[in-house]
Amino acid sequence: MAPRIVIVDYHKGNLLSVARSLSDVGADVEVTDDPAKIRAASGLVLPGVGSFEDAMGYIAESGEGAAIADVIDRGVPFLGICLGQHLIMESGDEAQSGFCPGLGLVPGTVRRLDDAVLKVPHVGWDQLEITEHGRACPLLAGIEDGAHVYFTHSYALAEDVDPAIVATYTDYTRRFPSTIWRDNVFAMQFHPEKSSRVGLQILRNFADLVAGGPA
Repeated sequence: MAPRIVIVDYHKGNLLSVARSLSDVGADVEVTDDPAKIRAASGLVLPGVGSFEDAMGYIAESGEGAAIADVIDRGVPFLGICLGQHLIMESGDEAQSGFCPGLGLVPGTVRRLDDAVLKVPHVGWDQLEITEHGRACPLLAGIEDGAHVYFTHSYALAEDVDPAIVATYTDYTRRFPSTIWRDNVFAMQFHPEKSSRVGLQILRNFADLVAGGPA
């Protein structure tokens, strides 16, 4: 039986396109909101669009947050996509009351893009600037510097993210980390499931990591 990649369902956003794309590259995929099934995953994906505060509310109350932390501690490959990247950070400034705590699995914060500079949200195709760290990142195997991927977001990782874990940067209103990698944790601002050939290669690389077992 192929290792199972679990997609965390926190009842925000459409997860089916991510599931379909992973299935297209040969992965065995399950979408679930059950913490027990999340803990049993061979690979874990936290995707999504929407509100940081609303998503964190559900994840904390449902027990999904603790399950996600347990899976990462076990060395299981983890992939955060868009809002899923934001949620693993320490906090985000998307809450009406100011900063909202995140899962705190990676140091750093999430801040809004500057709409005084360019139109926000940032929607459409943009480039990846692959760092020296990124050139060693297994998720980016076969991806060229300057590759175009698809974005749709108003918030991004802030300057307080450790540069040593940044695999790619993208420049829109500011130069922000668009992919991070630390041990078995991979997370990206863009949507690989909407990024054509480049996105499918990234998802195929993730499926291969899962097939190889815990880090």
